[in-house]
Amino acid sequence: MTTTIWIVIVALAIGLYLSWTAGRLDRLHARMDAARAALDAQLLRRASVAQELATSKVLDPAASIVLYQAAHAARQAEEEHREVAESELSEALRAVFGEVAQVEAVQAAPGGEDAAKELAAAVRRVPMARRFHNDAVRAVRALRRHRKVRWFRLAGHAPFPLAFEMDDEPPVALADRPGT
Repeated sequence: MTTTIWIVIVALAIGLYLSWTAGRLDRLHARMDAARAALDAQLLRRASVAQELATSKVLDPAASIVLYQAAHAARQAEEEHREVAESELSEALRAVFGEVAQVEAVQAAPGGEDAAKELAAAVRRVPMARRFHNDAVRAVRALRRHRKVRWFRLAGHAPFPLAFEMDDEPPVALADRPGT
């Protein structure tokens, strides 16, 4: 009788531990999904501001075309090509706003001060959002690698999370703007 009670207690303790681990994994997946949504929002904001700036006739025609095409491609990219498209937008932003003179020219135009501030803010927020997302992915991956999670299939049918790898280096002229 005493052995049966101990077996029940151990089984109950294991069940509670597995339930707690499954709940923790679920919370980490939810955190990762929220971080991905925030990253998507910041990427969309950056592309939208870049596209708006490209069509505002503030930039020279060549810079406008380069920036518009990269921003449009980033907004329209399919999920499997998104990292490349976003990296190309980062490259276009660095090419267009590689010099402080270009940013000053944008700021001198009517409404340009606000546009430059908005673009600088969007460009700064993308690396932070990507870092938060990739940190959440790392946490989920670390827990999913544990034997107990694999053996008891605590992750269910959730796909293995992937980090979002892109070139998110901001243009120096935009990243160092005072008051942005």
